[in-house]
Amino acid sequence: MKVYKPQWQCTLDVTEGVETTASWKHRLAWQLRHLADRLEGGKRTLTLDVDVRPGIPREDVDRCLGKGFALSQTLMTELAQHAACESIMRDAKAELYESD
Repeated sequence: MKVYKPQWQCTLDVTEGVETTASWKHRLAWQLRHLADRLEGGKRTLTLDVDVRPGIPREDVDRCLGKGFALSQTLMTELAQHAACESIMRDAKAELYESD
């Protein structure tokens, strides 16, 4: 009897800048992206490198990435709410935070 062993691989690499070994064209492109981010105010340019084997449809990859970003937004919203509450508590009850 033959035993089948499924094998798969999925890597997601998120880059927010240029590698030191990149070509001058690549470095220039990233400098322009950073300039655009500053001009637009508060935006960030990221590069996503997705490698899934065996291959899956691009639509599925896009849907998964969208759900991941939606989850990230939910988590960051919760963190912002906690930070806002802590800020109010530090102002209203400063004596609780005197050891900080």
